[in-house]
Amino acid sequence: MVDGDSLAHRAYHAMPSSIRLNGVLGFANMLLRLWEAEQPRAVLVGWDTYEIPTYRHEAFEPYQSGRVFEDSLLEQLKLMPQLVTALGFANAKEGGYEADDFLGAAVAFEEQRGGTALVATSDRDLFQLASERTTILQPVRGVSELARIGPPDVVERYGVEPRQVPDFIALRGDPSDKLPGAAGVGPKKAADVLRQYGSLDAALEAGRFGAEAEDLRLYRRIATVDASAPLPPLEDQAPTWAEASSLSRVWGLNGLADRLAKFG
Repeated sequence: MVDGDSLAHRAYHAMPSSIRLNGVLGFANMLLRLWEAEQPRAVLVGWDTYEIPTYRHEAFEPYQSGRVFEDSLLEQLKLMPQLVTALGFANAKEGGYEADDFLGAAVAFEEQRGGTALVATSDRDLFQLASERTTILQPVRGVSELARIGPPDVVERYGVEPRQVPDFIALRGDPSDKLPGAAGVGPKKAADVLRQYGSLDAALEAGRFGAEAEDLRLYRRIATVDASAPLPPLEDQAPTWAEASSLSRVWGLNGLADRLAKFG
C-alpha cells in the first residue's frame, strides 16, 4: 500500500526541478524500487481528492488549512494515477476520503485474508496501522531509503502502542493538520497520560481534560483512519511493464521508458 500524495510530494521536492516531470519520475522510481525489493502480490496506491472536502474538513474548519501546492506538482499529481494503472497496479481515490483511509481499509482487508501488508508513507499518523502483520515503510532520505516500522518501533518513538496513536495525536496535536491538541500537552505528557489511563476515553472518564473533552474526541476522530473506505479489487497482479513503458515514452521520459522495458 502506497500513500500516493505523501510520497509524490516527497519525490517532487527530492528531484531537481530542471528534470521534465520530475515528480512523476521520482514517484515512478520509488514504485519500482519498492516492487523490486518487496515483490508484493499486489500494489495499491491511495490518493487524496482536493476538490471535495472530507468529513474531517466539515467537522473542523481549520483542518489542513493554509496548504499551498505548486501548479507543477498539481499537474503531475493528475498523471501519476495514470502511470499506476499502466503498471497494472490499483488506484484508490474517491471524494470524501483521504489516502490514509484507503490504506487503512487495504490493511484491514489483507490482514483479514491472512496476508501481510507493507504501508509506504511519510505520514506518521499511519503508525496506527502497525501490527504483527503490517509494517510501515517510512522514507528517511528523500524516497531512496526506507525505515521499517513495526509495533516496537512505534512504542520506542512515541511511547504508545499503535492502537493508541489516534489518542496520542488528539492530546499532543498535529501542526501539519492544524489540530491544536490539549492545552499544555506535548508528546511526553500525551504518552504519560496514555500509559497511565490506557486511552483518551479512560482519561476523560477520570476527569482529565474535562473542558476540552468534546474537542479531543473530535481530534481523535480526525486522526483515525476510516477503514470502511471503498477499495478496488485487490487480486494478485502481474505488472504490465510494456504498457507503462509506452506511456512514459509518450510523456518524454525516455530513460524511465527504457528501464520499464527492461523489466518486461
